[in-house]
Amino acid sequence: MPRRPYLAIVILLGASADVPRGSAFRTSPIDPPSADTLPTLSDIFLSVMGHDDNKQTPLQMQARLEIVRYVDGEFARAVRPLPADKKGFRYQARAPFNDGQLKQDLTSHGFAANAGDTVQVTDVIFREKEIVVEINGGARRHGRLLDHLQIGMGGGGQGESTPAPKQPGIQRPPGATLILDYGATLPDMSPDDLKHDLSAFLNFSNLHSAAVNWVETLPPEFKDAIKDRRAVVGMNQDMVLAALGHPDKKVRETNEQGDETEDWIYGNPPAKTIFVTFLNDKVTQVKQYPQ
Repeated sequence: MPRRPYLAIVILLGASADVPRGSAFRTSPIDPPSADTLPTLSDIFLSVMGHDDNKQTPLQMQARLEIVRYVDGEFARAVRPLPADKKGFRYQARAPFNDGQLKQDLTSHGFAANAGDTVQVTDVIFREKEIVVEINGGARRHGRLLDHLQIGMGGGGQGESTPAPKQPGIQRPPGATLILDYGATLPDMSPDDLKHDLSAFLNFSNLHSAAVNWVETLPPEFKDAIKDRRAVVGMNQDMVLAALGHPDKKVRETNEQGDETEDWIYGNPPAKTIFVTFLNDKVTQVKQYPQ
């Protein structure tokens, strides 16, 4: 029988002769994991599936439509002065407000409205990481106020109402633009969420809806349609604005009779989309896709 295996064993035993027998080949003790540190089956499943609780759902198309319907056109009371900066005043949404930045902007560009003034949201624009809210036509004054609407000054339907001035000789108040910076892709939100994010400047709670008093004077078929957020044949453009808000797109065409029509488009196919066709400021057709 070969002698080499036995020789190797003898050499190894000799090399370990100085190592205390109790500690030979012993590693440092490791504390067993506690129950709090052990992963649960749920943790393992979520890890495998790539789930991240901190990942926010991006703003959905339906949420955008609801924000346009329920925020655009609303009146509010300014709780801080609004700067008249032509580029708009930018601030971090859902973060502590920087009053120093506002004071500097007011000093440089002046006031578009004072605290306590009644103002109107006249446009809401969505960008990748920002929401732009124009007040009283915006800082660049390309918006339009609905002059015939009345401003409700009290709560619960019992307040006094003051019609907005319509005389061409009266100068309208300057407009303002607020830019809400979310720092990331816009999160999904409701109209109330956006109103909360605007609360650094605007308080919507003590004023009626922009159209509430005017709507009550309309024929029942139009009044009911506006309350149900529907457009119906026979409405004018102001009624459709009160019912659906500003459209996502406007398209003008000439029909077979040579008349110019205008389509207001709410939504984007293949999602729910409403087409409202006007002829001479009257709705002649309303179509919804999918049916």
